Amino acid sequence: MQIRGLLAGMSLAYTASVVAPPSIGAQIGVQRERNAPSVYAITNAKIVTVAGPAIDRGTIVVRNGVIAAVGASVAVPGDARVIDGSGLTVYPGLIDANSSIGIARETPAGAGNPAAGRGGRGAGGRGGTPSQQGAPAGAPNSLHPIGLQPELTAVDLVRPDADAFAGPQSAGITATQSAPATGIFRGLGAVVNLGGSSAQAMIVKAPVAEHIGFTPQRGGGYPNSLLGVFSSLRQMLLDAQHYAAEQAAYAKNPRGMHRPELDPSLEALQPVLSRQMPVVMEASSQREIERALDLAKEFNIHPIIAGGEEADKVAARLKAENVPVLISLNFPRRPQASADADPEPIRVLRARVEAPKLAGKLAQAGVKFAFEDGGMTNWADFLANVGRTAEGGLSAEQSVRALTLSPAEIFGVGDRLGTIETGKIANLTLTRGDLFTGHVTRVFVDGNPIEVHAPANANGAASVAGGTWTITVTSDEGEKSVTAALQQVGDQLRGTIQGALGSSQISNGSVSPSGEVQFSASVTLSAGTEEARFAGTITGNVMRGTMSIVGHPQGTFIGTRPDSAQGGRGRRPLEGSAPTAFRIGELT
Repeated sequence: MQIRGLLAGMSLAYTASVVAPPSIGAQIGVQRERNAPSVYAITNAKIVTVAGPAIDRGTIVVRNGVIAAVGASVAVPGDARVIDGSGLTVYPGLIDANSSIGIARETPAGAGNPAAGRGGRGAGGRGGTPSQQGAPAGAPNSLHPIGLQPELTAVDLVRPDADAFAGPQSAGITATQSAPATGIFRGLGAVVNLGGSSAQAMIVKAPVAEHIGFTPQRGGGYPNSLLGVFSSLRQMLLDAQHYAAEQAAYAKNPRGMHRPELDPSLEALQPVLSRQMPVVMEASSQREIERALDLAKEFNIHPIIAGGEEADKVAARLKAENVPVLISLNFPRRPQASADADPEPIRVLRARVEAPKLAGKLAQAGVKFAFEDGGMTNWADFLANVGRTAEGGLSAEQSVRALTLSPAEIFGVGDRLGTIETGKIANLTLTRGDLFTGHVTRVFVDGNPIEVHAPANANGAASVAGGTWTITVTSDEGEKSVTAALQQVGDQLRGTIQGALGSSQISNGSVSPSGEVQFSASVTLSAGTEEARFAGTITGNVMRGTMSIVGHPQGTFIGTRPDSAQGGRGRRPLEGSAPTAFRIGELT
């Protein structure tokens, strides 16, 4: 019996060993996959390091999320997955300097704070859709009303969201400085990567800055006026100073003193008052910026201006006080034409003309700046509007720096992001062509490659308008020949025209699935430079329509392009990317 029992036990043990391995084996396989080194080598690419001269043809080795090697003669490791970068340019991963991308709509603390039940900003954040944008989030233990809670932190609100990240990634953005987008004291921002399976995996550094907005509270609650906003800000900062003195006195000699209550909001303002933490202040007009700088001077805090539409008007003061500016790329757009629409005010027209020139003016004045999305929802505008900053004299190198190293330095992560150097986080942006005339094909976030897909073409459908068009324009000045290089992202168009009508970035471009197309561009005529509106239809590889210029008879245009469906010599565009633009004469 003992032998039988022993054999039975051995049989059960053997059966368990046979039955168990699939589950155990799966777990071991997952663990091995997690532990396996993730190694990539991008070869034969042009590398814009930002840290030094560009490498015309080089290799980048990425290992375990970090740049392991970069150079013109770097050897490819035997265990690397090789990506042929021929025809590609690699940039440091772009950084959105001020956003709410990744900020969850509702906070986990909502159940503990009835006021917090109103929810926070949508997962799409400043770049999200209106339906995603909620009321300010609330901190559960705050002694202050929602919208006046500086202790609110992006670390507690950020969530991985592949859908919300897809739009920014299509613009080459791999990281952002994120914070709640509403309220007066909005909370503490963090630099986060737009990738990762958890909030903890996304955080690069937190906190990096306190955020302040000057917009009165909604819903009639105090403060509901600009005067009330500044009164509330000053009062909380004064209270924070008194709180610090009271806490210090108690810490020095607590005997006989009533123990001061902990105030999380006032506690969160201590690094601000000691200048250990900068403050991002949302201010656009000259008066708003001056008020923000005056408040910062009054309390000896370190400001960063966000938005900064009229920052050039106070550039001398910004330079003297060493205040960076986060320039909004959400440039004013021309509204859709309507027969009964009121004429636009001069102020609006001027703002639309001046917006692309701001970065160049700040650069000339020696003011440090970086680019932020400014709440845009059409991510095709992000790089297109950066390209338009050349109108103000900004060089391509300066534009790239404002998207990479400058925001990294402003928020204290220049030692890990912003350049392509050995040892830094492997955030990379890959483009076919350069950053402003080509298109983003792929990004690396924490060393993980992510294919970029244009929103409306995610199903692999061909672009309606993308490509290089040879266009003949007939107007009261005769026939003019121009070349239009168009990139389509969803239903939006960006690109350039050049030729007998001068060179210009197009704006307000769109195309419908049925081929209705429209865009604006500055054209040079004998009387000077005018704004022209092109509207027409695309049928296959033929585009025809009308050109309208105020004060001129309506003109017409007709254009053709190489067969985009065939992509030139039998080549097809890469899946998920904008169609390749071909030069006339490339076809045989």
